[in-house]
Amino acid sequence: MGTRTITRTPHSGLWAPVEESLADEELAAGLRRGHEACLEAAYHRWGTLVHTLASRSLGDAREAEDVTQQVFLAVWHGRDGYAPERGALAGWIVGITRRKIADALRARTRRAVLASAVQAALDMTASGVDDSPRHTLDRVVVSHELGLLPEAQRRVLELAFFADLTHTQIAEVTGWPLGTVKSHSRRGLNRLRLRLADSDPA
Repeated sequence: MGTRTITRTPHSGLWAPVEESLADEELAAGLRRGHEACLEAAYHRWGTLVHTLASRSLGDAREAEDVTQQVFLAVWHGRDGYAPERGALAGWIVGITRRKIADALRARTRRAVLASAVQAALDMTASGVDDSPRHTLDRVVVSHELGLLPEAQRRVLELAFFADLTHTQIAEVTGWPLGTVKSHSRRGLNRLRLRLADSDPA
Protein backbone atom coordinates (compact mmCIF):
# COMPACT_ATOMS: atom_id res chain seq x y z
CA MET A 1 0.00 0.00 0.00
CA GLY A 2 3.08 2.23 0.11
CA THR A 3 5.10 3.98 2.77
CA ARG A 4 3.33 6.23 5.24
CA THR A 5 4.92 9.25 6.82
CA ILE A 6 5.10 8.94 10.60
CA THR A 7 4.67 11.88 12.92
CA ARG A 8 3.64 12.67 16.46
CA THR A 9 -0.03 13.48 16.92
CA PRO A 10 -0.46 16.87 18.66
CA HIS A 11 -1.21 16.59 22.39
CA SER A 12 -1.40 12.80 22.28
CA GLY A 13 2.23 11.81 22.53
CA LEU A 14 1.55 8.90 20.17
CA TRP A 15 3.22 8.03 16.91
CA ALA A 16 0.68 7.78 14.15
CA PRO A 17 0.52 7.59 10.35
CA VAL A 18 -0.29 10.78 8.48
CA GLU A 19 -2.57 10.85 5.47
CA GLU A 20 -0.10 10.95 2.59
CA SER A 21 -0.90 7.44 1.41
CA LEU A 22 -4.47 7.19 2.73
CA ALA A 23 -7.44 7.51 0.41
CA ASP A 24 -10.21 9.82 1.59
CA GLU A 25 -12.41 6.79 2.26
CA GLU A 26 -9.76 5.21 4.50
CA LEU A 27 -9.29 8.49 6.31
CA ALA A 28 -13.03 8.80 6.88
CA ALA A 29 -13.28 5.22 8.16
CA GLY A 30 -10.42 5.77 10.60
CA LEU A 31 -11.93 9.02 11.80
CA ARG A 32 -15.27 7.35 12.47
CA ARG A 33 -13.46 4.68 14.48
CA GLY A 34 -12.02 7.41 16.67
CA HIS A 35 -8.40 7.41 15.50
CA GLU A 36 -6.87 10.74 16.50
CA ALA A 37 -4.23 10.37 13.81
CA CYS A 38 -6.99 10.57 11.22
CA LEU A 39 -8.19 13.85 12.67
CA GLU A 40 -4.66 15.19 12.32
CA ALA A 41 -4.57 13.81 8.80
CA ALA A 42 -7.84 15.54 7.93
CA TYR A 43 -6.45 18.79 9.30
CA HIS A 44 -3.30 18.47 7.18
CA ARG A 45 -5.35 17.69 4.09
CA TRP A 46 -8.17 20.24 4.38
CA GLY A 47 -7.09 22.74 7.04
CA THR A 48 -5.81 25.23 4.48
CA LEU A 49 -9.07 25.04 2.53
CA VAL A 50 -11.11 25.60 5.68
CA HIS A 51 -8.96 28.55 6.73
CA THR A 52 -9.15 30.09 3.26
CA LEU A 53 -12.96 29.85 3.15
CA ALA A 54 -13.22 31.37 6.63
CA SER A 55 -10.74 34.13 5.86
CA ARG A 56 -12.52 35.15 2.67
CA SER A 57 -15.91 35.23 4.35
CA LEU A 58 -14.87 36.93 7.58
CA GLY A 59 -12.01 39.12 6.39
CA ASP A 60 -10.24 38.61 9.70
CA ALA A 61 -7.27 36.29 10.16
CA ARG A 62 -7.82 35.73 13.86
CA GLU A 63 -11.50 34.89 13.42
CA ALA A 64 -10.60 32.59 10.53
CA GLU A 65 -8.12 30.78 12.77
CA ASP A 66 -10.77 30.39 15.47
CA VAL A 67 -13.28 29.06 12.96
CA THR A 68 -10.73 26.57 11.61
CA GLN A 69 -10.17 25.20 15.11
CA GLN A 70 -13.93 25.04 15.74
CA VAL A 71 -14.46 23.17 12.47
CA PHE A 72 -12.04 20.39 13.29
CA LEU A 73 -13.31 20.14 16.85
CA ALA A 74 -16.77 19.71 15.34
CA VAL A 75 -15.40 17.11 12.91
CA TRP A 76 -14.00 15.13 15.83
CA HIS A 77 -17.01 15.40 18.13
CA GLY A 78 -19.49 14.88 15.30
CA ARG A 79 -17.64 12.09 13.49
CA ASP A 80 -20.40 9.58 14.22
CA GLY A 81 -22.74 11.78 12.20
CA TYR A 82 -20.72 11.48 9.01
CA ALA A 83 -22.45 9.21 6.49
CA PRO A 84 -20.23 8.24 3.52
CA GLU A 85 -23.24 7.43 1.38
CA ARG A 86 -24.33 11.08 1.56
CA GLY A 87 -21.10 12.45 0.15
CA ALA A 88 -17.34 12.73 0.46
CA LEU A 89 -15.60 13.62 3.70
CA ALA A 90 -14.28 16.84 2.15
CA GLY A 91 -17.81 17.97 1.34
CA TRP A 92 -18.95 17.19 4.89
CA ILE A 93 -16.09 19.26 6.31
CA VAL A 94 -16.88 22.15 3.96
CA GLY A 95 -20.50 22.00 5.14
CA ILE A 96 -19.37 22.27 8.76
CA THR A 97 -17.11 25.15 7.75
CA ARG A 98 -20.02 27.07 6.24
CA ARG A 99 -22.08 26.60 9.39
CA LYS A 100 -19.23 27.78 11.61
CA ILE A 101 -18.69 30.81 9.39
CA ALA A 102 -22.40 31.62 9.66
CA ASP A 103 -22.15 31.28 13.46
CA ALA A 104 -19.18 33.67 13.49
CA LEU A 105 -21.07 36.21 11.39
CA ARG A 106 -24.09 35.98 13.69
CA ALA A 107 -21.84 36.44 16.73
CA ARG A 108 -20.32 39.49 15.04
CA THR A 109 -23.80 40.92 14.49
CA ARG A 110 -24.71 40.33 18.14
CA ARG A 111 -21.54 42.09 19.27
CA ALA A 112 -22.28 45.02 16.98
CA VAL A 113 -25.86 45.27 18.27
CA LEU A 114 -24.68 45.15 21.87
CA ALA A 115 -22.01 47.78 21.24
CA SER A 116 -24.59 49.99 19.52
CA ALA A 117 -27.02 49.62 22.40
CA VAL A 118 -24.36 50.44 24.98
CA GLN A 119 -23.21 53.46 22.98
CA ALA A 120 -26.79 54.66 22.60
CA ALA A 121 -27.29 54.41 26.36
CA LEU A 122 -24.06 56.33 26.97
CA ASP A 123 -25.07 58.99 24.45
CA MET A 124 -28.44 59.41 26.13
CA THR A 125 -26.77 59.84 29.49
CA ALA A 126 -24.20 62.30 28.13
CA SER A 127 -26.86 64.40 26.39
CA GLY A 128 -29.08 64.52 29.44
CA VAL A 129 -31.98 62.74 27.75
CA ASP A 130 -34.27 61.59 30.57
CA ASP A 131 -31.55 60.31 32.85
CA SER A 132 -33.96 59.96 35.76
CA PRO A 133 -33.65 56.91 38.02
CA ARG A 134 -37.05 55.72 36.77
CA HIS A 135 -35.97 55.86 33.12
CA THR A 136 -32.67 54.14 33.89
CA LEU A 137 -34.58 51.42 35.75
CA ASP A 138 -36.92 51.01 32.78
CA ARG A 139 -33.97 50.44 30.43
CA VAL A 140 -32.49 47.87 32.80
CA VAL A 141 -35.82 46.05 33.14
CA VAL A 142 -36.40 45.96 29.38
CA SER A 143 -32.87 44.70 28.75
CA HIS A 144 -33.33 42.02 31.41
CA GLU A 145 -36.67 40.88 30.01
CA LEU A 146 -35.25 40.76 26.48
CA GLY A 147 -32.59 38.42 27.78
CA LEU A 148 -35.28 36.01 29.01
CA LEU A 149 -36.93 35.66 25.60
CA PRO A 150 -36.19 32.69 23.32
CA GLU A 151 -33.03 33.38 21.33
CA ALA A 152 -34.73 33.87 17.96
CA GLN A 153 -37.33 36.31 19.34
CA ARG A 154 -34.70 38.23 21.29
CA ARG A 155 -32.46 38.54 18.26
CA VAL A 156 -35.24 39.90 16.05
CA LEU A 157 -36.27 42.49 18.63
CA GLU A 158 -32.67 43.55 19.29
CA LEU A 159 -32.06 44.03 15.57
CA ALA A 160 -35.33 45.93 15.23
CA PHE A 161 -34.95 48.28 18.20
CA PHE A 162 -31.22 48.59 18.77
CA ALA A 163 -29.98 48.33 15.18
CA ASP A 164 -33.11 50.01 13.75
CA LEU A 165 -33.55 47.36 11.05
CA THR A 166 -36.79 46.64 9.19
CA HIS A 167 -38.23 43.14 9.01
CA THR A 168 -36.87 42.80 5.49
CA GLN A 169 -33.39 43.85 6.60
CA ILE A 170 -33.52 41.45 9.55
CA ALA A 171 -34.43 38.64 7.16
CA GLU A 172 -31.38 39.50 5.07
CA VAL A 173 -29.07 39.60 8.11
CA THR A 174 -30.33 36.36 9.68
CA GLY A 175 -31.08 34.41 6.51
CA TRP A 176 -34.57 33.62 7.86
CA PRO A 177 -37.73 33.89 5.72
CA LEU A 178 -39.55 37.19 6.10
CA GLY A 179 -42.60 35.41 7.51
CA THR A 180 -40.45 33.78 10.19
CA VAL A 181 -38.98 37.15 11.17
CA LYS A 182 -42.45 38.69 11.48
CA SER A 183 -43.65 35.72 13.54
CA HIS A 184 -40.69 35.97 15.93
CA SER A 185 -41.24 39.72 16.22
CA ARG A 186 -44.95 39.37 17.00
CA ARG A 187 -44.46 36.58 19.53
CA GLY A 188 -41.51 38.32 21.14
CA LEU A 189 -43.42 41.59 21.52
CA ASN A 190 -46.44 39.84 22.99
CA ARG A 191 -44.28 37.92 25.45
CA LEU A 192 -42.29 41.03 26.34
CA ARG A 193 -45.48 43.02 26.86
CA LEU A 194 -46.90 40.37 29.19
CA ARG A 195 -43.65 40.06 31.16
CA LEU A 196 -43.35 43.82 31.56
CA ALA A 197 -46.98 44.05 32.68
CA ASP A 198 -46.35 41.35 35.29
CA SER A 199 -43.21 43.07 36.53
CA ASP A 200 -44.95 46.47 36.94
CA PRO A 201 -48.57 45.98 38.14
CA ALA A 202 -49.00 49.75 38.56
